[in-house]
Amino acid sequence: MWYLCVFYHRLLSYRRAEVESLAEMFGVFSSLEWRLPENQHPDSPFHLVNLPSEDIARNIANRSILVKGIYELWGEGSSFEQLEEAIKSYPEDRKLPYLTCETTFKVTVDSFGKAISFQEQNDRIKSLAYIPFKGRVNLKNPDINFWLMETDDYGAPNGLPPVVQKRIFFGRLVGGADRKLLPTYQLKSRRYLGPTAMDAEMAFLMANQALVMPGKLVYDPFVGTGSILVAAAHFGAMTMGADIDIRAVRDGRGPDCNVWSNFKQYGLPLPVALLRADNNLPPWRSGLKEIFDAIICDPPYGVRAGGRKSGGRKLLKGIVGPYTVPDDKRTDHIPSTAPYSLAECVHDLLDLAARMLVMGGRLVYFYPVLREDDVMENHFPEHQCFKLIASSEQILSSRYSRVLVTMVKTGSYTDKVAEAAKIKHQEFKENYVKWLEHGNLHSSVFGPAHLHLGEETDSKLCKELKPKYRGKYV
Repeated sequence: MWYLCVFYHRLLSYRRAEVESLAEMFGVFSSLEWRLPENQHPDSPFHLVNLPSEDIARNIANRSILVKGIYELWGEGSSFEQLEEAIKSYPEDRKLPYLTCETTFKVTVDSFGKAISFQEQNDRIKSLAYIPFKGRVNLKNPDINFWLMETDDYGAPNGLPPVVQKRIFFGRLVGGADRKLLPTYQLKSRRYLGPTAMDAEMAFLMANQALVMPGKLVYDPFVGTGSILVAAAHFGAMTMGADIDIRAVRDGRGPDCNVWSNFKQYGLPLPVALLRADNNLPPWRSGLKEIFDAIICDPPYGVRAGGRKSGGRKLLKGIVGPYTVPDDKRTDHIPSTAPYSLAECVHDLLDLAARMLVMGGRLVYFYPVLREDDVMENHFPEHQCFKLIASSEQILSSRYSRVLVTMVKTGSYTDKVAEAAKIKHQEFKENYVKWLEHGNLHSSVFGPAHLHLGEETDSKLCKELKPKYRGKYV
């Protein structure tokens, strides 16, 4: 059955991908059919989606972050006269069960692109007198919610392209997102917060993309202050995290201000474990495979924080050889670290997910994109074990955006697959832009414009443009 799906006007490229992921979570394993109402644009909040049952539509809407509501559409039109004609022609057997004397109801008037006064709302409700409402009005807790929605005429500053014209919709609310949880989990009220903490809305969106539900084990190899795992724990999952920075996972800012205190703040189950671990040298024993249902993370790509791996600069340059940690220091020894390029980081992440995810498990992570380079189509990391499900772009500046990548594991991890992934990784590094390999994304994003336009500059000037202070842990 076709339902009207009304989105919040946020994160436009993420909206359909979230609904499709949630549909799979609730048992719809085929691709969803979508179509736009007449004279609407893909950026419009109004979409029509074909779902197999009302229960699935309700579950999707109630779990979603970006769906304002899913409605059984009784009619639509470009004018109130067309709307009346459409509602009257809607099958009576589908309308009458919700118009009986035993029910309570409420009619809400909503709009996109303009404000409607209280008097105008009352006039619109009175114009629906041709609908045979027989129940009692209950404005606080009705059995049935009806919604009258309309878009503004083009020309008003509603933020939509010219193709979008006035359209009026009337339908019965099936379900809608609970956005109240976002103020509850907002970062400004978080007890322990770091510079790379994931925004609450995005963290919940990533959890939905990963099909997080009770009983699943979710892992974040770059856990930081635990924002992503907090969202996963809210949905009932068991959580586990790791970070190379011992201060983040062990110390925090004291016994009452650390990763654990964030979970206690919201009354969520504590993580199964938090590890001080290196994504480049994972701590898992050789025979351990397929234990995580989902891996969700935001890898360090050198804008707000740079990636680090074990080894130290002298070891990486061959000045000193590998050493063995003495037995008396094994309990508390923290090895020195060196820069960790994004290309290597993503390769290690895919290798970790290929080995440790269960079949059908999902890998959800952010990936940086320089917008002048067509990175998404031509230079995207691949792995034989995974199939790309969705990639949604979020524009952050004129030059830079990030893509939320959702991949599902479709093949088993073998030595042959691991070797093929290494070869693919080498080809990826050779063909990709230099900022990805050398980790200077920050300079590529925030550097002077003429450096991105291919203009030749003096080498001395280039050196002067580099930041003089990189910080101890950058």
